[in-house]
Amino acid sequence: MIELAGVPELIDPVMVAAFEGWNDAGDAASTAVAHLEREWKGEVFAALDAEDYYDFQVNRPTVFMDGGVRKITWPTTRLSVVRVGGDKPRDLVLVRGIEPSMRWRSFCNELLGFAHELGVELVVILGALLGDTPHTRPVPISGTTSNADLARRMDLEETKYEGPTGIVGVLQEACTHAGVPAVSLWAAVPHYVSQPPNPKATLALLNRLEDLLDLRIPLGELPEDARAWQLGVDQLAAEDSEVAEYVQTLEQARDTAELPEASGEAIAREFERYLRRRDSAGPAASGGHATADGGESGSFLRDTPGERTRPPRAPKPETTDTGRTADAGGGDSPGTSDTPDTPDDSSGASED
Repeated sequence: MIELAGVPELIDPVMVAAFEGWNDAGDAASTAVAHLEREWKGEVFAALDAEDYYDFQVNRPTVFMDGGVRKITWPTTRLSVVRVGGDKPRDLVLVRGIEPSMRWRSFCNELLGFAHELGVELVVILGALLGDTPHTRPVPISGTTSNADLARRMDLEETKYEGPTGIVGVLQEACTHAGVPAVSLWAAVPHYVSQPPNPKATLALLNRLEDLLDLRIPLGELPEDARAWQLGVDQLAAEDSEVAEYVQTLEQARDTAELPEASGEAIAREFERYLRRRDSAGPAASGGHATADGGESGSFLRDTPGERTRPPRAPKPETTDTGRTADAGGGDSPGTSDTPDTPDDSSGASED
């Protein structure tokens, strides 16, 4: 039984969801939703019953002290609402949680029940996968949908993926069958530096979400964090000649693939984003991971002193120790051979 007595009537609501786990390489997607919740001061109004969907031996509860009293936080999925101000205010219903351990169909039906009761007009699901992408280039973001009309109207790819999927793919298909327009946005995270956080991928997802919803998202310290992250990885890669050579190979492949595109649409999008931010200058308005080859994500190396993270030695292309690939919009793409020919945004090729 869904009761929403404490939630006010919403304005043009859009649901934005992300789930930790297999669909969230580098924690990029869940961090993006957490950023929206923090910047717009979202308040949780509902939480799914953890007993129904989670195996506590896989996702364990945590104990903490609150005023001298021990309390337990259970792994679950929570919903909050934030209002985006400006000339055309609208509401976002934020869904943030962990990929469920069981009863995925019931899980999706419960989220769709909330979407129906709140009058949600569009569901946007964020994800991140591991891929053969260099950390020195813009993060590839692919946007896909199972709805052909929505793909045309929003300049997205219509997903054709077949293969293993995660909760992102299952939820998108549940939305499609329920008649709720749904879009998935996926960030490609370099597989050789997969550990969280990855502020550069989080920033790329938020920029793409801005374009999709035509709103301004306050970015806070994310741009500076993204620059610092890239400089840190540059330094670590420079310490290993094999890794540096491998990164250079990825750069050449990426640049060659993008050369014919001339990035005209990318430039236009970036200019529109600049104008939007200029016009609204000032305080902002109120286990493994999916990868590009269908496997599980590989491990990464740490230096023992200080637990400093560093990328592993460069794998050979045919034996890269990466994890699964998530379908950019409907599930999880099984490899680079399944990627669409046309990149959907400025940052690179789609992972679908």
